[in-house]
Formats: sequence, C-alpha cells, structure tokens
Amino acid sequence: MAIDMKPHAVVIPFPTQGHIRPLLKLAKILHFKGFYITFVNTEFNHKRLIRSQGPDSVKGLEDFQLKTIRDGLPPSDKDATQDMFQLCESLLRNGLPQFSELVESLNRSSDCPNVTCIVSDGDLTSFTLDVAEKLNIPEVLFFTNSACGFNTYCNYNGLAERGLFPLKDESQITNGYLETRLDWVPGMRNIRLRDFPTFIRTTDPHDLLIEFDLLQIANASRASAVVINTFDELDKEVLGALRQKFDKVCTLGPIHMLEQLVEDHNVKSIGSSLWKEDDTCIAWLNQMPPNSVLYINFGSVTVLSPHQLLELALGLANSHHYFLWIIRPDLVSGESAILPEEYLKEVDGRAKIVGWCSQEQVLSHPSLGGFLSHCGWNSTVESISNGVPMICWPFTAEQPTNCRYACTDWGMGLEIEGEITREKVTHLVKVLMEREKGKEMTKKALEWKDKARLAVKPGGSSHNNLEFLIKEVLLKNF
Repeated sequence: MAIDMKPHAVVIPFPTQGHIRPLLKLAKILHFKGFYITFVNTEFNHKRLIRSQGPDSVKGLEDFQLKTIRDGLPPSDKDATQDMFQLCESLLRNGLPQFSELVESLNRSSDCPNVTCIVSDGDLTSFTLDVAEKLNIPEVLFFTNSACGFNTYCNYNGLAERGLFPLKDESQITNGYLETRLDWVPGMRNIRLRDFPTFIRTTDPHDLLIEFDLLQIANASRASAVVINTFDELDKEVLGALRQKFDKVCTLGPIHMLEQLVEDHNVKSIGSSLWKEDDTCIAWLNQMPPNSVLYINFGSVTVLSPHQLLELALGLANSHHYFLWIIRPDLVSGESAILPEEYLKEVDGRAKIVGWCSQEQVLSHPSLGGFLSHCGWNSTVESISNGVPMICWPFTAEQPTNCRYACTDWGMGLEIEGEITREKVTHLVKVLMEREKGKEMTKKALEWKDKARLAVKPGGSSHNNLEFLIKEVLLKNF
C-alpha cells in the first residue's frame, strides 16, 4: 500500500522502560499489519536510546518514525529512571499541549498520512483521550500491567468506601492489618489488602500516585478499547470482571510472542532498551547445563538498600547454584551497586554479573532453571511464557498482586516474605532448584507456556483479539 494511503497510528508509552518495551512491540505488530507508525518517546528517553544503542537506533524507517515530546522535567543526562512522583505530576501538567502540538504537526506534514488512530499507554489517558476525541478518531488504551493488577486499580474506590483506605496510621503497614481478606473484589477470590498495589499503604487520602491511578481508570471507559498484555486462559475470572466494566477488553498477550508475527528485520531492529545490553551473558549461559542457572533481575525501577544487596548476594553464594545477576548501575540507593572483590572471587565460575541484558533471550535459554524477580508484569509474563518458575520478591505498585497470583493461582512462584535474609534466599533457591516443590512449579510453568503459545497462534484468543482490534476498532472508520 502506498504510504499516503495507509492508516496512521500514533503510539505513545508512559516514559519508563517497562512501558516502552510492550508498546513498541504492539507498534511493530501494527506496522506489520499495514499501519504507518509514529512512536513517541520523551526527549529524555530518546537521548538515552541514542546513548545505549547509537544514533541509528532512532532514525526509524520510511513508514515507522520516532518522534519526541518534552516531559516537563529539568534536562538531565542521567542513565536512570526518573522519579515517578515528579514524572506523573509533570505529565499531568504538560502532557496535553505537548502531545496536541505533535499530532497537529503530523496532520500538517506532507511526509506522512493524517493520523487515523491513537494507541496510548493506559497511564496517559489524562491527555491522549482529549486529543483523540477532538479529532474524532479511535483511541486504544494499552495497560501494561497485569489483568489482576489492573483490576485492583479499578477497585480502589471500594477500599475507600469500606474505610480500608487511607491507613489510620503507619503502624498498619506492619501490625498485620494488611492481611485483611477482601471478599468483595469482583473476579478475585481470597485477595488480601497486602495484595493490592503498594500505593494504598499511605495515610494521605490525596496521595498523588493514588489520584493519578484513579484518573486513568476513570478515563479508560472513554476509550474505544482496552488492551491488556495477557491471554484469556491465564486470567479468566479477572477478565470476566473487567469485561463487565469496559465494553471492549482485548487480551493481546504475551505481546512478545505475538510480536513473532513480524517478519521485517528492519522493524525488528528498532530497539527499546534504555541501557546498553551486555551480550556476554548469553555466551556464558551457552556453557551451562540445562535448567541449572538462576536468573536474577529487578527490572528498571526497583532500588535496593546496601543491606538488601548484601543479604541477597550472600544468600545466592551460599546456595552453591549457578546464577546470572543483572545489577543496574542505579540498583542500590545512594551509591554504586558494586560487590566486594572477595565476593566475586568466591562465586567465580558459577556466577555471571552484568549491568543489563536482553531478558527475552535469557528467559528463553535452555540453561535457565528459575527466575528471582521483583514481579513486574513484563518479567512475570515473560517467565510464564517461557515456562520458568519464579522466586518472587515484590517491591512496588502491583508487583504484590502479580506475586500473589504466581504463588497461588498459577502455582509457579515462591515468595520471599518479610525482610530479606541470606538464609531465606538460600532456602528458597534450594527449594526451587533442587526439591520436589521446585519440580512441581516447573511442571506448572511449562503448562502455562503451552497455553500461552496456543493463545498467540492463528485461532488462539490473543491472535483473534488482534484481528478484532484492527478491523473493528482501529480501522472501523478508515
């Protein structure tokens, strides 16, 4: 199809690594299906992409261009995720004029077709929906969190109505109050207060992150469709509840598996990693026996204390198992994440430590036997789809929700509960990698892997939802 005859989708993620990755994958899928794509990063992340992958990484293609908007925060060359509180606040103030001007400039340009639809991150509804409605074009919201996590956000108001939020005082975080069981949350049986996103653990009824989430959920009903990176079989009950709330809920997951439809190498090469990936870990994994390596990665946002880093490190060493550990430069609060020389000597030969990697390559590697994770949704769904059982150490947002489902409903996780200690780490690594419980978890994880593969194949739920989304939503008025 001639470029000027193509439908034109503007795709915009919330500006953090964990949101950019899945949105870019959906953009590539839509491009493969015939769309002209404008993918929008913030200037801050655009510069990080250039530093991590080189200037060619942002050149784009004839019908797949990368554009930028300002996030409203002071300029910075720091290679770290921006402060979430400041980022949300700034986007609420500055997002609409920035995004409006970009879309208007695209429609004025003779170099691309007029914009026919918007695919926005679900965390940016506060301004992207306004632009779509002004232009009378469809907008799809991609919520990059899990279906269970998304459903908890949809039920924040129920906590307030029942007097469960805000907390009366901070002692309720540690005195057992969070173990309160909630029997009223649609689609979620036996959920506890501590399984809700960590943002509710506050005494402030007007906490910015709570209000930010409430705004995005309230706006979501205005969208033409809601997309979630999961598959129907994994989240039947939760999806049933969400489909009572929203007219069109499309599961398009696992999105990284659906992306395998894309055949164009040039499009595949457009990267999303904000840190430079260290490929030496793949060569190291190639030398390891099958199912023998524990992979440790806490994503792009989690920050550990020096004490937590030390306890984790000693627990891994004392397990005497092989491990691949991703330690970002900004993983530890207040200082560089550098392990002592004597520790590195102790684990030499059975450990590989790098700053960043291609997680999809690692999790699909046959040497992997387990994944110690913060339970961010990208990590969790990638672990599920590769049949890799997990040790779960959740930190923030809906990570506790994902942890609860991995350890109970999906049967493929073990939780590090309470404060981390080297003894807990060693014990759980041994359970996962050596004992009968670990074998049962691996078997369950492999069952989910098979179901995920069926979902993205022609005739599967995610594959069918993609066709529906394109034909009945994005192209309906084209």
